[in-house]
Amino acid sequence: MTSDLPTPPYDLIILGASGFTGKYVVKEALKFLNTPSSPLTSLALAGRNPTKLSQTLTWAAAPNPPPPSVPILTADTSDPHSLRRLCSQTRLVLNCVGPFRLYGEPVVAACVESGCDYLDICGEPEFMERMEASYFDKAAEKGSLVISACGFDSVPAELGVMFNSRQWEGEAVPNRVEAYLSLESDKRIAGNFGTFESAVLGVANALRRSRPKKPRLQIPGPPPSKGPIIEHQKKIGLWAVKLPSADAIVVRRTLGALTENPGGLPGRNKTDEHIKKREAFWSTVKPAHFGVKMGTKSLLGIIRIMIVGLFLGLLGQFSFGRWLLLKFPSFFSVGWFRKEGPSDEEVRSASFKMWFVGHGFSDRSLVSQGNTKPDMEIVTRVMGPEIGYLTTPIILLQCALIVLSQRDNLPKGGVLPAGIVFGATDLQERLQENGVTFDVISKNAISH
Repeated sequence: MTSDLPTPPYDLIILGASGFTGKYVVKEALKFLNTPSSPLTSLALAGRNPTKLSQTLTWAAAPNPPPPSVPILTADTSDPHSLRRLCSQTRLVLNCVGPFRLYGEPVVAACVESGCDYLDICGEPEFMERMEASYFDKAAEKGSLVISACGFDSVPAELGVMFNSRQWEGEAVPNRVEAYLSLESDKRIAGNFGTFESAVLGVANALRRSRPKKPRLQIPGPPPSKGPIIEHQKKIGLWAVKLPSADAIVVRRTLGALTENPGGLPGRNKTDEHIKKREAFWSTVKPAHFGVKMGTKSLLGIIRIMIVGLFLGLLGQFSFGRWLLLKFPSFFSVGWFRKEGPSDEEVRSASFKMWFVGHGFSDRSLVSQGNTKPDMEIVTRVMGPEIGYLTTPIILLQCALIVLSQRDNLPKGGVLPAGIVFGATDLQERLQENGVTFDVISKNAISH
């Protein structure tokens, strides 16, 4: 890239580095700082409290001493000047300060204004859609790439759908892909309060937000029926209930962007070789209806999920109810969330499996002949370690390393979902090298 602007002193600044997830992001980043073939040569931590940030650096570097080359910077989401100063010093900001609907916009605004790139771990659809509506044009003009949901929300879903979709080879086409998420642990693990707070605020916003219009997806066959509220998916041994999730909305954003740009989005300084590679990749991704279900091995687990959903749905609609939910998170989440978050031991004991069950047609001509029932099923799976503190930092860092090392192959700027930006890169291979695996489980004909 040719530019008259001086190179910023830092490749990467982690904002909110002393938070529950932020400290694990720092730990992951240190693995790649100044290592052979890593593009990450300089790193800074930022937040409101320098003492806590120093403690985070010591914790993340242990058992080694904290690297002296990682400075501590002060910035506050309520102080736009401090954020602009921060963004002028870096190529890329990793934002770990949530809930994003409360604290995210000033950071996005500062990144866009300065022209630096931005990644976050947001799982809040209302925030993502509002940032796209408010900042897309300016980000594209300034050359700032703003990408939300670069953690467990929603990269495993985005890459998982693409991975399943790409197994439908030749004339075979998917009609729908259903994801079944199973969280597993040897110990009882509690999520952190920030995640619960985002969910509570999400209920309030979901009731009053208007969805932006997106292009209609061209999917062969009829739309799938709603199906039962509770499902026993015997093939994968799970009871499941539909989950209102960011994943489904983010996947639709990516598939919508693909409908408008069938060859993917052009790179900032594209080469003929990269154009061919990108277009070849996207030609193998076939859109499908997509939904997410939460799975457990017992019916009792499903009832527990529904009780928590009921509390959130009923109490999240009014301010006193939200106060109750946030005052007593452990009670209203049936022990799933607590203010102090999980211990390191609990984190290490946990993992996830996300099954993608695709139904479709062995030949697209079957649809034009009036066949409405899919005759083929493909099951794939994404697996990895604990979702919030291990998988999320792994994904965020690999996305960051791609931005730092392959920036010219990525779009010049704009507010975009991770799938359309990173789908044609080597992100899936990088995740597999770092403990998040993708597998084909089965391909079968369906007899009616």
